[in-house]
Amino acid sequence: MIYRLKFEIEPVEQERPRATRYGKGIRLYDPKKVVAFKQNLGYAAKFKFKHEPIAKPIRIEIKFFRALQKSLTKNERARRLSHVHRPIVKPDLDNYIKSTLDALNGIIWVDDNLIVDLNAHKYYSDNPRIELEVEEYDSN
Repeated sequence: MIYRLKFEIEPVEQERPRATRYGKGIRLYDPKKVVAFKQNLGYAAKFKFKHEPIAKPIRIEIKFFRALQKSLTKNERARRLSHVHRPIVKPDLDNYIKSTLDALNGIIWVDDNLIVDLNAHKYYSDNPRIELEVEEYDSN
């Protein structure tokens, strides 16, 4: 079974956790921007994915479409929208992946340890979004 989902939400990278003193210990937490992203993506996924979370090995392909910068020449804008020029600036692709997979745990799949194959891509777009393809892995 293959599931294709599109989330009209701008990708947000997983940032380093913040820390505060808590009594004699330390409490770690995500920055507000990351928490809001994970909540919004989780709500969108619950709305679009009407199945039980997948509990077997899966293959995933994720496409992250980030917003274009405002100050671009017409030629450079066209190159970025046609995917001739791809994002090679921060945030890193692996940080996009981490925040997205964490947000979808327990909603689309039981846990991200079930992912046995992962492909991810970064693009520019006028319409920031995340496109996700999830395929149940056939072990036969």
